Parts: sequence; C-alpha cells; structure tokens
Amino acid sequence: MIDRIFSLIKGTPETPTPEDKPDDLRMAVGALLVEAACRDDTFEEGERETIEHLVAEKFELSKDDTHALIESAHSAQQSSNQLYGFTRGMVDKMEYEERVHLIEMLWDVAYADGVLDPNEDALIRKVAGLIYVSDHDRGAARRRVMERRAEN
Repeated sequence: MIDRIFSLIKGTPETPTPEDKPDDLRMAVGALLVEAACRDDTFEEGERETIEHLVAEKFELSKDDTHALIESAHSAQQSSNQLYGFTRGMVDKMEYEERVHLIEMLWDVAYADGVLDPNEDALIRKVAGLIYVSDHDRGAARRRVMERRAEN
C-alpha cells in the first residue's frame, strides 16, 4: 500500500499486484483456497492435493497449469494481508451458485487435514460475507462436504 502511494506521488508506474487483477478469477480462487489451507499455520500435502484437485476440476487445467496456478496463488496469498483483493469482483463474475460452490471448495480444503481449525471457520464465514453467500447456504455447503467425507 505504501509503495502504491509513493508510486503515485513520484508518478512512476507501479507493478501490478494480485489485488490489481480482479478479472483473474482463477488466481483469486486459488489464493483463497491456499489461504484456507494456511490458516492453521501449516500448508500440508493433503491440503495441497485437495486444492490441486479442486482447481484442476473447476477450471479444467492440466497438471502443469494447475501446479503453476497453485504456486502463483501461494505467492499472492503470502504477499497480501487482506481478502478483499481476492474477493473483489467475484459477485459480478460468478453466479450465486458458483459462489456457493467456492464456499464448498473452501470447506473441502479446511477439512482436508481432518480437523477444522477455528481460524479456517472464521475465514470461510468472512469470505462468504464478502461474496454475499447466505449463512444458510454456507452451512449447507459445509454439510455437503461433511457428508462426502463420511462416505469416503
């Protein structure tokens, strides 16, 4: 943020950040999923595999493209200190059902290690609010994930 202000004062062009690319939906979704995985202070292999599976399926990506997206999303997540940059524009770019599906994807990542951390739960609640997914639909998405996990 400070670099942005100095850039404006100096009149120098600034380097775009992930927050400056609200049209890059894949990056935003990937970064939110990585954020969910990192909320308990660890990014475990099972969480990474879950994210890779989810984004490859959602965006129909090759293994290499999926890996590149996850790496870029992880870098973007680490360099950002707010969720708004990733959620901005999702309401305009995604139908309501797609946003509910994103919440379901976040629940999948949160439960990938078998334990729901309170910080993961808080993140999902916050993201749902930012992308205008109702509490009812957030809870229904969680129940669907729990039912799938119980079947496996």
